[in-house]
Amino acid sequence: MAFFLTGFPGFLATYLVRALNQRDRGSRFRLLVHSSQAEAAQQTVKRLVHEGMGPQERFELIPGDITQELLGLDSVTYYRMQLEVTHLFHLAAVYDLAVPAETAYQVNITGTRKVNRFVRDLRNLKRYVYFSTAYVSGRRMGRILESELDQGQNFKNHYESTKFEAERLVQALMSSVPTTIIRPAVTVGHSTTGETAKFDGMYFIMRFLDRFRRLPIPNIGKGQSPFNIVPVDYVVKAAAHFAFIHSAVNRVYHLTDPSPHTAREVYTMICERLLSKRPFFTIPSYFVSAALSLAWFRRWIGVEKETLEYFHSPAYYDTAHAQKDLRGTGIRCPDLKDYIGNCVEYYQKHRNDPGKRVKVR
Repeated sequence: MAFFLTGFPGFLATYLVRALNQRDRGSRFRLLVHSSQAEAAQQTVKRLVHEGMGPQERFELIPGDITQELLGLDSVTYYRMQLEVTHLFHLAAVYDLAVPAETAYQVNITGTRKVNRFVRDLRNLKRYVYFSTAYVSGRRMGRILESELDQGQNFKNHYESTKFEAERLVQALMSSVPTTIIRPAVTVGHSTTGETAKFDGMYFIMRFLDRFRRLPIPNIGKGQSPFNIVPVDYVVKAAAHFAFIHSAVNRVYHLTDPSPHTAREVYTMICERLLSKRPFFTIPSYFVSAALSLAWFRRWIGVEKETLEYFHSPAYYDTAHAQKDLRGTGIRCPDLKDYIGNCVEYYQKHRNDPGKRVKVR
């Protein structure tokens, strides 16, 4: 089998390569790499080989760009991929909550449209696995089913709206292409090692608390809504499993925590492990939102304003399809309280690593 991945050497794509290797140690990897990531991709492949994943020849780094015609491939390579690729995993996207509209559209929508064209040309394709996000639900509230997409919702940011439009494009292929769609929640580091590539998402809380560690720590708003978090190892193991089972054809899966903690519970757990103290008073969330409207303040604490809205988003993601098709595999989403300590410890060791900091606008 030959696995074609976009988004390499990104965090999720690299872990997915490892998970796919566990399922098929004889497979070959065709890894589409943007020119800006060429050196990082070479280093990542060396690391994978060092981990025992076989000879370097097993991994082909293919220069390309999902926003270009033919994905930026020359005609010879394009034709060869048509014959070789059996499974395509589309992970390339802009994951920035504060991304400008034009950039989000170009990568998330135009890029997915061009990947879809590539998919239709693959002659031996067994599965197209598209990585969407649970947050295509936008500002919807209440129970959200895996079978639902367009419910007339509006969106919190350009990331959500463009991923929604991209998923619509992929769902339109389902009648002619064997497709599986993955919708992860906020994805954090490995549940055992804590390793992550960037300190965004949940790690914005750690950065916020770090700035005020010597002061009394407040709660922010009521924090009663669920804050859905999943570790990267759960996401890639589940996705790798779904890529090879017939019941996953033309299905959408919420890879979300079926029993999420509330935003306040997550905030408190992080505070206890990072600062060894608990919040003991509450400030209104609108106060923090106003402060984050100031660019200098956002940059000083290293937190995007768009993050705050996820603290009071009363959405509950139904995981019936995922739970059914993972039954008996041993793959399950661990409770955050059982691995949050590993995530905090990793953050503490690497908090000053400039490569892991997210540039705040």
